[in-house]
Amino acid sequence: MKVIETKNYDQLSRIAAQMIGGQILLKPDSVLGLATGSSPIGTYKHLITQYEEGVLNFSAVRTVNLDEYCGLTQNSEHGYRYFMNHTLFNHVNIDLKNTFVPMGNAEDPEQECLRYEKLVADLGGIDLQILGIGHNGHIGFNEPSESFPSETHIVDLAQSTIDANSRLFDDPNDVPRKAITMGIGTIIKAKKILLIAGSDKREIVEKAIYGKITPEVPASVLQLHRDVTIIISAE
Repeated sequence: MKVIETKNYDQLSRIAAQMIGGQILLKPDSVLGLATGSSPIGTYKHLITQYEEGVLNFSAVRTVNLDEYCGLTQNSEHGYRYFMNHTLFNHVNIDLKNTFVPMGNAEDPEQECLRYEKLVADLGGIDLQILGIGHNGHIGFNEPSESFPSETHIVDLAQSTIDANSRLFDDPNDVPRKAITMGIGTIIKAKKILLIAGSDKREIVEKAIYGKITPEVPASVLQLHRDVTIIISAE
């Protein structure tokens, strides 16, 4: 495990984008596992800049997102398909047919979990998985629990996660209570993992990488992976 501490969020974003860009240059048809939330926004902006400068070509890249709220359509402005389109995909030359986000409004959510798990496998697995981390140690929407869920599944969101995400909704009561998320087993199968975290996540990051491996701190499982880079900002 490699830990990089940066001076600020912009430096974190630049380094993360350079690592992702390097993966694309090394393997133009890479499968990237993507995250949403505030942490990767700066990284995506720097990837767009690299594309605009002619450094990166996204035309063969495939992407799979970690998760999606249950009940939201692909057009919902609070959904992660909308987030990815407006934050990254619409600004680079990626083929939207090669970008995948769980269907939060699937008629049969359990079947959607099976479909999405198979999709990741059919793509050949994830070359580089980008992660954020919750204050309670969740990665994807894998909340603290008694065991590490292995495959894509439906999860009841912890109240702390609901509270953290309520800032994105006009009415806190509109925040979904369930989500579809890749399982810990799906995530840990990625060939490389890149976790990015702001200074407010320092305490949980330290607990995850230096504490015991336990499903009560889902991110602690990353200690078992052979190729993990963690970038954390000092401010």
